[in-house]
This record gives sequence, C-alpha cells and structure tokens, in this order.
Amino acid sequence: QVLLVESGGGLVQPGGSLRLSCVASGSIFKFREMGWYRQAPEKQRELVAGITGGITNYADSVKGRFTISGDHAKNTIYLEMNSLRPEDTAVYYCNGEIEIDSYGSTWYGWGQGTQVTVSS
Repeated sequence: QVLLVESGGGLVQPGGSLRLSCVASGSIFKFREMGWYRQAPEKQRELVAGITGGITNYADSVKGRFTISGDHAKNTIYLEMNSLRPEDTAVYYCNGEIEIDSYGSTWYGWGQGTQVTVSS
C-alpha cells in the first residue's frame, strides 16, 4: 500500500506564495503519474497540475503562476504557487498512480488534502 501526505497549506494574502509538498510512503517501485488537484466549496475537483516522466501540464488558470516538480530521492512532489489569488482558495489534493512492484502492479489514490486560503 501507499500513503500520500500533503503539507504546506495555509492562509496567505493575495499576491503571496506557498509551496505544497506531497510525500509518498510505502511500497513504491516507480512513479507513473502524479498530480495536484483542488476543490473549492460547492465546486468539482479539478486538475491543477500533473507530472509524468518529467513532463508537466497545467490548468490554464494557473499557467505561469504554479510549478509542479518532483524529487524522486525523497518520494516527494511539490507545487510552488506564486501570485496567489482569492480564487485559488481550495483544498488541494495530491494524486498518484504508482507502480508498487516490478510486475507493473499499480496503486492509485489520493492524499487527505491541505487547505489553501487566499485572503486579505
């Protein structure tokens, strides 16, 4: 099994920055695809940024402001968020598709989420 644990959320003023971290632990053989999603109150969960084999993709609303990256040695992915706006307020979730053995067995799941609030 795999466990994803997010951290780094909090309250920040508009224009500020935060860095979210997601640490994966457990039976990890290889990361296939990792991503950050967010869900604002009364809205659907949406993809913010993803990373697969070093290739990244972003929602249009965060392009140029957010950066996703990974540190395989630490089994961690990050989401650097700059120029934050009130509309970025949401619970941010880490999502992963991870191979857990050399036979290609795959685990797919979510972290518990971390709250990001952008407000003055």
